[in-house]
Amino acid sequence: MFLYSHTENAQIDAILTIGALIGGSAGILLAILLFDRKTVKDNMMSRVFIVCVFVIQVIILLMVKGHHADHITLAFWEFFAKYKILLIYLAVINFIAFAAYAVDKVNAAKHRSRIKIVTLLGLAFVGGSVGSLLAMYLLRHKTRKDYFTVGVPLIMIMQVVVIFYAMNAGW
Repeated sequence: MFLYSHTENAQIDAILTIGALIGGSAGILLAILLFDRKTVKDNMMSRVFIVCVFVIQVIILLMVKGHHADHITLAFWEFFAKYKILLIYLAVINFIAFAAYAVDKVNAAKHRSRIKIVTLLGLAFVGGSVGSLLAMYLLRHKTRKDYFTVGVPLIMIMQVVVIFYAMNAGW
């Protein structure tokens, strides 16, 4: 919160975005973990962005350093056929994410206690991005919040990059 309480939100978000894109995502993430752990709506989008950029940058670094298979493949279905447990996990977590968004939508309509933003985004981050995105647009829930409308697709892109690397890691 320190950065947000001493600058305008748009300014600090722009600085964090530029810093993350030019390779500073690890330092920014470390600074957040050490000095600014409290999550609020104002800093949610920049945190989602920084974490996604960090994961993608680590994978790019590993690929550049040669930590990949001899040949690169895009055969996602072969990968999921080989690792069925991953496919089952993704199906379950996407169902849970969809259900969480549905419960939050019902709770919002009835003015009850809501599911935390961090929980909804966390479900998307751990593999439930497809279920989250489907729930957002099928249920028309959280579609006005940029940390969801931009964050969930960004998380989805990050997950595709992670799966692509796992397919081609050469383990």
